[in-house]
Amino acid sequence: MFISAMSFAQGNAELKAHYEAYYKQMKNQGDVQGVINAMTHLDILTPSQARRDTLAYLYVSEGKYVQALNTIGIEKNASASDLNVEVKAISFKNLNDIKRALEQYNVLFDRSPNPSLAYEIADLMMQNNEDAGAKDKIEYGLKNVTDDMKRAFYETQRPYETSLKAALIYLKALNLFKENQATNLDAALKLVNDALAIDPNFNMAKRTREALEAKKAQPKN
Repeated sequence: MFISAMSFAQGNAELKAHYEAYYKQMKNQGDVQGVINAMTHLDILTPSQARRDTLAYLYVSEGKYVQALNTIGIEKNASASDLNVEVKAISFKNLNDIKRALEQYNVLFDRSPNPSLAYEIADLMMQNNEDAGAKDKIEYGLKNVTDDMKRAFYETQRPYETSLKAALIYLKALNLFKENQATNLDAALKLVNDALAIDPNFNMAKRTREALEAKKAQPKN
């Protein structure tokens, strides 16, 4: 039995060394799937929550959100690492599970509030018709945003970045318009123009301005 145990331990050590070398090689080659494969084997040999969190993050970077959640679970965990919570938030958001995404984003915001998280939460809240809560997060974001902060958008074939301040002003316009389309149209349009004054290439704001101007031009009953 002692000899068997020693042989097993030696075999495990050799496998671990092999996959560590394989991991380094895949990382050097920029082969994300290879890195994922190596980390999966290493986690089987020597389980580690930190490694699983990193593995799930790699799945997210490849757009594999279900695999990411299968790696770390879907539960809300107050003691989970920031990376763990972020992976869950991004995954649930991209899988259109707004309720669970909000849970995870709120955990991150409670730990370290910032304008970027405020934008994400406000955007999800508006999708979930929690407009009053969204308004509070937008106001927090606008009070704390700085001119150098950016936000990425992916609605075009080529993703682009815009000023986070412009994005928050744009979101405020949508929130205001949603509150009362009849009375708040002009105010919402002004906010969209304010966002475009900061970034004239803000594509979503340009499209929204066109829609609002078309609505304003419609004959009143």
